[in-house]
Amino acid sequence: MIMTPRQMFFSHVAQTSFAPLNIEVVKAKGVYLYGPDGEKYIDTVSGISVANVGHCHPKVVEAVKEQAEKYMHLMVYGEYIEYPQVMLAKKMTDLLPPSLNQVYFVNSGGEATDGAIKLAKRYTHRPEVVAFRDAYHGSTIGATSVWGDEYFKSAYRPLMPGVKILRFNNFDDLSQITENTACVITEAIQSEGGLNIPENGWLGALRERCTQTGTLLIIDEVQMGWGRTGKWFGFENFGIVPDIVTFAKGLGGGMPIGAFVSDKKIMEVFCDNPILGHITTFGGHPVCTAAALANINVIEQEHLVDTATQKGDYFASLIEKHPRVIRTWGLGLFRGIEVEYSIDMSNFWHKTINNGIVSDTFIFRQHAFRFTPPLTITNSEIEEAVEGLMKTLDEM
Repeated sequence: MIMTPRQMFFSHVAQTSFAPLNIEVVKAKGVYLYGPDGEKYIDTVSGISVANVGHCHPKVVEAVKEQAEKYMHLMVYGEYIEYPQVMLAKKMTDLLPPSLNQVYFVNSGGEATDGAIKLAKRYTHRPEVVAFRDAYHGSTIGATSVWGDEYFKSAYRPLMPGVKILRFNNFDDLSQITENTACVITEAIQSEGGLNIPENGWLGALRERCTQTGTLLIIDEVQMGWGRTGKWFGFENFGIVPDIVTFAKGLGGGMPIGAFVSDKKIMEVFCDNPILGHITTFGGHPVCTAAALANINVIEQEHLVDTATQKGDYFASLIEKHPRVIRTWGLGLFRGIEVEYSIDMSNFWHKTINNGIVSDTFIFRQHAFRFTPPLTITNSEIEEAVEGLMKTLDEM
């Protein structure tokens, strides 16, 4: 008996829940995904903030093809001078503040989290790590240790010791950051926490407390980076500069890549006592770095950072007209939509598929969903997405 792709998916691909979206995709282009029988869906979540320049942007695809024909993997990270890796590092640091001038490439956001925490502990010689409730920084064992919710951690204990979980947006808790704290890790805007935006100068106060105690501030830009909030980086909305910043998702233009960036004097601690203080085989893969460089150039050339806020505002103005929408909030093209509490969000998430929309909820916020489409989305495509979302809300 010959199995269908769907049967093979459930038989041989490890699952993360018992209710996956179960969409078969044979092609993706721009904001659209296409199924084998002519199905068409608008991707309103960009593969979870990955496809910032849309799916299969021709310039990214061209960069992948060109580099694949030259060379692919050559040697473990940091040994050979590889042109696409070097050029990407230069491009990234040109866009970042001067103190963020050296890049360590990895393969994912979770790896970037682990590397950043490892770097901070090595540089400061301190044991403690501070994170926040409702935080998500990846699913490696180190990143799991700084998840902001015990439900997702309890099955894997014992985890990394010395982790303290504080309350996001709470000024009183900042006093718990001390000279014993190696680093504080937070998103500038919490994504899975439900698009939690810092208020009343809290992020600035956090920056100041870290400076006072000699603690390194790690800002996770995995979901908010590369134009998503209407700025190149989420932290730019709050007038602060981190000591270490992490990237993945929207960096690669659809290819798998992550990175953590810091000052050269901090990053150099990986070079000695011990040497090979951090190492990865495939980090900075030449095809992935070529794609990422093309991706950043597209964001620049098509002015996608500049138009993100207008597009996000336009979406909000349309979706807010539905009587079952309580409110919207957010920055740029990262918008949260809170709906009536009588709506079953798991059911909503699956029903949008029937109306040609791929949507997503938040891990830590109930009765809400996100709108994080490719930054290339047009106003007419926004109208099309809103029509499908409103139809779903009507059916709930």
